[in-house]
Amino acid sequence: MNRTCQRLAFALAYAAILSLYLVGGLAHAQEIQDQKTPSQASKSAPSKKPAAAQGPSESEDLQQAIDNSGNDRVALVRNLEDFLKKYPESQQRPQIYRALVEATLQLRDSARASDYAERLVALEPDDISMTVLAIQLLERNGDEAALRRAVNYCTRVLDSVRRNTAEDKSPKVSKEQWEAGQKRDEENILILRGRLDFKLHDTVSAEKDFRASMALSPSASAGEKLGEIAELNKDLPGAINEYARAFALADNAGTANRREIRQKLGNVWRLAHGSDTGLGDYLLHTYDEVTASSDAPKPARNADAKEPYDFKLRNAQGGSPYLLSAQKGKIVVLSFWATWCGPCRAMEPHFERVAAQFQGIPDIVFLAADCDEDESLVPEYLEEVKPRTPVVFADGLDRLLAVNAFPTIVILDRMGKIAYRAEGFDPDDVESELAGAVRRARAGQKESGEKPAHGVKSPL
Repeated sequence: MNRTCQRLAFALAYAAILSLYLVGGLAHAQEIQDQKTPSQASKSAPSKKPAAAQGPSESEDLQQAIDNSGNDRVALVRNLEDFLKKYPESQQRPQIYRALVEATLQLRDSARASDYAERLVALEPDDISMTVLAIQLLERNGDEAALRRAVNYCTRVLDSVRRNTAEDKSPKVSKEQWEAGQKRDEENILILRGRLDFKLHDTVSAEKDFRASMALSPSASAGEKLGEIAELNKDLPGAINEYARAFALADNAGTANRREIRQKLGNVWRLAHGSDTGLGDYLLHTYDEVTASSDAPKPARNADAKEPYDFKLRNAQGGSPYLLSAQKGKIVVLSFWATWCGPCRAMEPHFERVAAQFQGIPDIVFLAADCDEDESLVPEYLEEVKPRTPVVFADGLDRLLAVNAFPTIVILDRMGKIAYRAEGFDPDDVESELAGAVRRARAGQKESGEKPAHGVKSPL
């Protein structure tokens, strides 16, 4: 069987499509670029070198950058950035920027991701999804100038959403579904722009956006911000009303922290009334007005965790706690998998053989992290497969590391930073590639990028 056909690629579908388009499209662009007019050809004829003596074309350099990355996102980012330095005006910049945004997000390098997202937006201003991503990244990492750019992006997206008409919708979507989507998109962008204005201390604009959002659909996040604005304006009754509504709405909103809203509400109530007396009755009355009684959603595990070492996982066999903080200072090799994933079964023996190579080395830890939504499927699977590496429930670690394809291997260095990441695997060389990545992480070395890796090609 052809070796290429054996490769198991589990990267994002759109990234795989980009890979085909990028290489094929670039080859076509290079072919056009290389064509010259007869007059140009005659002028350069005396010094024309044989084709064999010419260096690699742009498309060949790009393909080499991809091939040399193997299945390592760190190497992919480095190689594509080197390519852009050599070809700063490449016609394939949109595809390359998109791949760099994806890869740097997977590596949790949000500052780099923000930079490439903005570069892509500059080239393709009608790309709404990338514009929204750029806004979110700028909000998270940006200074005042970045926040102001984000506000402008928000206005552009909002105008685009409002220009849409039902005639533009897909025939597969009903009018009701389209209208609900439009409403939700407008609401979210208004909240996002309001948050940006609030950070820029433009409370007038922020309040206008939050109230417009609340008029579309009341939400805890907008209500909480309106409470903060009222409090800043010394409007204690207004702040109490907004915080109480936000507290009631937070029952169905995952973006707001009810405990924090309760603390803000209690503080303003005491400022206005001198004690907590009467707050309970007021809050119950507001709750009855705002929402019907329902069971609160089950909180996500490790919802507040910001770094891998913050995570409290559970052993899949027995459910006992597994604290990643206990592994701080070690090399942690994680295999993310699910019981329904056939390739994960195929990957397991390779992963175990690599783990066996490092058995007994105290500063290297191998973990298989299960990502099943239905955990009841796991015990029977473990009984059948009997894995030799420790198995834990991912408990949101997959969410933090943006794992959306299986199997995915991530190596965390001693500081909890990503030293290696790969989706899918090539059965012929996954063990040598993974073992080499573990050794480099342990030694604190960076891959030179000169030796081609033989894992699954990057999804560019």
